[in-house]
Amino acid sequence: MGRDTIADIITSIRNADMHRKGTVRIASTNITENIVKILLREGFLENVRKHRENSKDFLVLTLQHRRNRKGPYKTILNLKRISRPGLRIYSNYQRIPRILGGMGIVILSTSRGIMTDREARLEGIGGEILSYIW
Repeated sequence: MGRDTIADIITSIRNADMHRKGTVRIASTNITENIVKILLREGFLENVRKHRENSKDFLVLTLQHRRNRKGPYKTILNLKRISRPGLRIYSNYQRIPRILGGMGIVILSTSRGIMTDREARLEGIGGEILSYIW
């Protein structure tokens, strides 16, 4: 049985954010690179760099954290995996959900690549709903 790389990167980022880690190292694949580009473009990550170790490529992600450390710590990044290998969830462009009234994003895998819900609505295409991020 194969690994679910999308769930792995979502879990790694979520765990690092909960434990106030500054960086996360994840395996580099085409899907993970596209998802990380979206997270960087939308402002959920500060920086991304490629790292090669023992002929394997990794992505080192620098997380965006609050600068104010007073008071109880609340995570600023919420990620949820929607479609999974056992249950695929598809949507046309009219029924793509809005997260927090448009404050969050939905990451979709479409016939034109991995994109956000706003881009998919503009192009008028639907696809597989990979995750929600808010």
